[in-house]
Amino acid sequence: MNTSKKGLIHNLKKHYDFYILLIPGILILFIFKYIPMYGITIAFQKFNVLDGYFGSQFVGFKHFRDLFSNPYFFRLFKNTLLLGVYSLAWSFWPPIILALLMNELRHLVFKKVVQTLSYLPHFISTVIVVGMLFKLASSNGVINQFLVSIGLERQQFFTDSRWFRSLYIGSGIWQGIGWGSIIYLASLCGIDEALYEAAKMEGANRFQRVLYITLPGITPTIVILFILNVRSVVTVGFEKVYLMYNPAVYETADVFSTFIYRRGIIGGDYSYTTAVGLFNSVVALILIIVCNKLAKTFGDTSLW
Repeated sequence: MNTSKKGLIHNLKKHYDFYILLIPGILILFIFKYIPMYGITIAFQKFNVLDGYFGSQFVGFKHFRDLFSNPYFFRLFKNTLLLGVYSLAWSFWPPIILALLMNELRHLVFKKVVQTLSYLPHFISTVIVVGMLFKLASSNGVINQFLVSIGLERQQFFTDSRWFRSLYIGSGIWQGIGWGSIIYLASLCGIDEALYEAAKMEGANRFQRVLYITLPGITPTIVILFILNVRSVVTVGFEKVYLMYNPAVYETADVFSTFIYRRGIIGGDYSYTTAVGLFNSVVALILIIVCNKLAKTFGDTSLW
């Protein structure tokens, strides 16, 4: 028996209680994450509920060909991509800035108040957030009243496709900025205070300490989170879009997830929409692999 196997057996015997604790989590992951992956086979079948997975007719890549020839495919892909890219571009950096600002606060009570207020929106359900948006951006809402007061015209925010992305992304930033800053604040705690003391002795001001010590210290965390968030570019969530959109804004609001709901859940075309979902997942996987490769090529931090 080689050394590595001996080491593994010794480790299992020594820490067997910890490995036993892992068993329920592994079983849950396997049952609810890996076994359902067999369901992607219906993307290559003419699936029938009565015939099941094993009895349905195999049709190969027919549903993918239908997807790419669908007249709405380009609109769906463009809307999903733009909404995902804009969300990532505008929502990724505010938590970093908030974490840096809170890290510089020296008044402990004020810092706790700011943290609490910034975290609270995360715990508000999406339904309530969208309801608040409808109230604020309605014809007689606060936003329109403000526009009229400064001499501008009222806007029909929820029936004008030009405003959909702004409302979606803006509310997302408000809801996630505080919660997203937590991991950066935790990362900031790992920076050696001796570095700041040395920088002070060298005459570095606060901005220079942030620029040359704090930011480099949390760069690995930023890179990892960016790679993980890249998948959201093509996997825009369903719930919020569904609550906000209507036929008047389909031009910019209709994305793959809402199309899957209409065609798959309501229309019952399970095979076709599984193909759409699989295409979406493959694109997301490719993006993660490419970003991870770039991070590994130009830096020292990557997922693998």
